Amino acid sequence: MLTINEKKVWDLLELVSDPEVPVLTIVDLGIVRGVNLEDDQVEIVITPTYSGCPAMDMISVNIKATLQEHGLDNTSVKTVLSPAWTTDWMSDEGKRKLKEYGIAPPEGTVVDKNVLFGEEKKVECPHCSSRNSKLLSQFGSTACKALYQCQDCKEPFDYFKCH
Repeated sequence: MLTINEKKVWDLLELVSDPEVPVLTIVDLGIVRGVNLEDDQVEIVITPTYSGCPAMDMISVNIKATLQEHGLDNTSVKTVLSPAWTTDWMSDEGKRKLKEYGIAPPEGTVVDKNVLFGEEKKVECPHCSSRNSKLLSQFGSTACKALYQCQDCKEPFDYFKCH
């Protein structure tokens, strides 16, 4: 009989990568809202980064597969929409990983917007750290990112939007 505790399950969830940004784990993203253990049943509670996120089905499959690979066969994944996910739930480690990967991490809190008082938000370039950036499109490679360009190094980059 496999001995399981909540910490062990959280450690295993650190092995599950986000399919859209593979340098991030689902724990880095803050989408894991809870781990429920009852007898030999393990329930993982997740919240999508936004309603209709296409990665959620794959994330559920990957959670179950990872837990099964480590001897946990009686598992389920429950998706909850409330409270809505926010970039405030991302770990500092996750934000660091995003920047190293070339995606500008969310700045500030969920109350911040990409446009402040009619002026475009200046996002720090993940390549050269300049704040001399320009918004090119509200949507980048995925709906949760905006496309910016650094005006100093001229490199385009995604910005993981606050929401």
